Order: sequence, then C-alpha cells, then structure tokens
Amino acid sequence: MKQIITTVRPHLAEQVLSSLRRAPLEALSVMEVKGYGRQKSYLDEYQETEYSQAFVPKVEITMWVDDSRCEEILEKIVSVTRTGRIGDGKILVLPVTEHF
Repeated sequence: MKQIITTVRPHLAEQVLSSLRRAPLEALSVMEVKGYGRQKSYLDEYQETEYSQAFVPKVEITMWVDDSRCEEILEKIVSVTRTGRIGDGKILVLPVTEHF
C-alpha cells in the first residue's frame, strides 16, 4: 500500500477530486494548508496598500491506494494539476508498512 500526499492550487482541488471520484482508493482526506516553495511569497493588494504574504494558500489531498493502482492515480493527478508554472504543487509517494 502507498500513501500519496499532493499539495495543489485551491482552484484545482475540486478537479482533482472529480478525477479521482471513481478511482479505487482505500481512503482520502482533504485539508486547507498554507506554505511556499520556489515562489517564496507574493504581493497582494489589501485596502489599497501592498503587503507581503509569506504563505500561499493550497489544498493538501492525502490518499491511500494499493501498490498496483499507484501509477494510475498519479497520472490522474498530474493530468489535472500540471500547468508548467511555479506553484503547481508537489506529490509525495510514501510506502505504508502497516495499516489497520
């Protein structure tokens, strides 16, 4: 079994979940998170003044899948989320040694 943790842009989270709707998942959880990667921070306007936000809002989707279905799930996630720009997100695949 594998645990897949993916961090995506908030506006793409629903599309990722829709693409996984019929996927053979053992379990899935979704959380709103904040963080930064290579983009570091960005400037935004708030009440006509500029301020720096160190963290960018993202959505973290964690799922558990059988080893045989891992590649299929990864392909679905990448097909929805990859834009080629900084900030697309990350995908981590971890082995699960025990589950109950």
